[in-house]
Amino acid sequence: MKLKYFTNTPAQTKKLGRILAEEILKTPPIKKAFVLALEGDLGGGKTTFLQGFAKGLKIKEKILSPTFVLMKKFRIPKSNFQNFYHIDCYRIAKVKEILNLGFQTIISNPKNIIAIEWADRIKKLLPKNISNLRFIFLNKKEREIVLQFKNGK
Repeated sequence: MKLKYFTNTPAQTKKLGRILAEEILKTPPIKKAFVLALEGDLGGGKTTFLQGFAKGLKIKEKILSPTFVLMKKFRIPKSNFQNFYHIDCYRIAKVKEILNLGFQTIISNPKNIIAIEWADRIKKLLPKNISNLRFIFLNKKEREIVLQFKNGK
């Protein structure tokens, strides 16, 4: 299933993230982690979207791009899911770097929700049943966000 959304402000982008997270929380965990692969240009709205997404997961901590640390882990309160991982692959030089962080174990746990910015840089490691988000600049303010579920949702 492919859905297209248009946002004109960061607040609208955050709201879309919050709504998607709330819907994911309504679904029971499946065999592996729920993975969101985010792609798009620098400044396209990926981190802004994830700030709203984390709010929808009821996470209180501030969400910033983990570009320099690669990955941050947050506890999801009162849910069938336990952890939210925010991974940023912008500075990944070799796929092996993400493996050294325990990536295979993280994506194998059905109680994890994982959002990966610059996911195209580790495409070889991603499971087939993921959800893709593509952020497209239309003009200075407007973004097109294309959501494609590959896991039957």
